[in-house]
Amino acid sequence: MKIDYSKLEKKIEIIFKNRDLLIQSLTHKSFDKKKNNEKIEFLGDRVLGLVIAKKLLEIYPNEKEGILDKKFASLVNKKTCLEIAQNLELEKFVLTFNVKKKNNIIEDKVLADSCEALIGSIYLEKGFLAVEKFILNQWSKHIKDSVITKVDAKTKLQEFSLKKFKKLPVYKLFSNTGPRHKPIFKVGVKLFNTKFYISKGKSKKEAEQNAAVLCLENIS
Repeated sequence: MKIDYSKLEKKIEIIFKNRDLLIQSLTHKSFDKKKNNEKIEFLGDRVLGLVIAKKLLEIYPNEKEGILDKKFASLVNKKTCLEIAQNLELEKFVLTFNVKKKNNIIEDKVLADSCEALIGSIYLEKGFLAVEKFILNQWSKHIKDSVITKVDAKTKLQEFSLKKFKKLPVYKLFSNTGPRHKPIFKVGVKLFNTKFYISKGKSKKEAEQNAAVLCLENIS
């Protein structure tokens, strides 16, 4: 089966002078034990981490290291890399032992690893600025939509309460209404010297996060 790598180059908006480097970054060890993407993936993983860490520091200059670490972990994990790989349709370009079969099913881990290897090959081919542009473009939605932002609200509130009052915030479920397939939870949270700050959510967990956000907004 002949693979047209120019289609991938068009998708990522990068033309490789060294086409062999691009092909190697998408070659799994099951296809070629010697010339595969393992080492390029190792490099790509580090480059991805550097770019994302740098971007998080720019966006959140006053955030605590622990919170940044959670955001970072959610953006560079295999699940996110898999989503990027699927968006780029890397399964059409990755070489594995069963590439000649009509039903070429590629494992999620292989796709996620290939995404990191592609990053490594872009860095080697075009340098840091080019790979930074590629990563920030592909990860932009994930950076904006990171769910860790909401999770941080409970963490921040807990840290504040323990530091100031040596006590944990108190959460209380006020109501659970609506049909079973579409419930609405109303939850309140209070600190040692405050009233309950009440908010709603589609789940108890979401309602707690929203209540924590509201509480933080009122005590800060």
